[in-house]
Order: sequence, then C-alpha cells, then structure tokens
Amino acid sequence: MKDSPRQLSDNTGEGLPVRSRARRFQSGFTLLELIITLTIVAILAAGTVPVARNMIKRQRELELRRNLREIRKAIDTYKAACENGQVGPLDRKVDDECYPPNLDILIEGIHPPNKANTTIRFLRRMPIDPFTGKADWGMRSVQDDPDSSSWGGQNIFDVFSKATGTALDGKTQYKDW
Repeated sequence: MKDSPRQLSDNTGEGLPVRSRARRFQSGFTLLELIITLTIVAILAAGTVPVARNMIKRQRELELRRNLREIRKAIDTYKAACENGQVGPLDRKVDDECYPPNLDILIEGIHPPNKANTTIRFLRRMPIDPFTGKADWGMRSVQDDPDSSSWGGQNIFDVFSKATGTALDGKTQYKDW
C-alpha cells in the first residue's frame, strides 16, 4: 500500500488522516484537573500562612529577649562598676543603691574619678523593642512596687517591654518578661 501525504502507515494510526491523529494525541488540562489543582494549592497556602505568622512572632520574641538581656546586662555592669568605685560621688544620688539614674547614662558612659579622659560605656546604642518599633522601655526602680507599671524616677533596677500582647505560650504578657 502506497502512503499518501494525508495518511500514516505506522501501527498507531494506520489509515487515519494526519489531522485526526493529531487531535487524538493532543494533550491539555480539563476543567476538573484545574479545579482539583487549585484546591490543593489553596489548602497548602492556607496552612502556611499561620506558620509564617508564628515564625515572624517567634523571631520578634527572640529579639525582644535578646534586647532585654542586653539592657539588663548593661545595668548589672553599671552596678558592678559603681560598687567598685568607678562612678564618682557627684554622679550618684544618695539612695540609688548603685543603679543607673536613667538609661541614657548606659550609652553616654561614666567618667571614672581617677582616670582622666576615660569613658566607660555600657551600651553602644539603645536596643529597639521589636514589637513597638521604638527604643522606649518601661523601667522599674528598687523603690517601685513590683506590680507597678510606672517608674518612680529614682534609679533603674529593671526594664520591660511596653508592648501590649501575649507571647506564643498563650499566657505570658510581654510586659512581664
């Protein structure tokens, strides 16, 4: 049998015109396949959004812990320097118990009484609260009530976040860290 240009002579489409064979093997997506695929993608996307939100919140919580630890370490280092006589008597109040009078002194530093042209700094810069976006921290002095949310202004014994909200554990407030 002689092949014509419109007919195939192989086993898969013998006797069919070229156009019919092309339609027979033509591939594409049906509407049902598209709907199923979009449904699966939507389910996966819906599952990743809460995970992504928790990851962002967890990163902010870790940064908050790190920043609080950095400030608290600077306060403790200032207290140790004061107890070792590195803070001059003119830079102290009578009832400060060797705690810094404000957070700015941790950045500006102190000038030890017996060392000319020497400045001891405790922080390079004030860390930013990742939840408020500001370097504005709540402060407690030794004289303040432990449950007080306002600072008495005498000295700084501790710092806390002014952010409102609950941690990922579901019960701890950020101000209580």
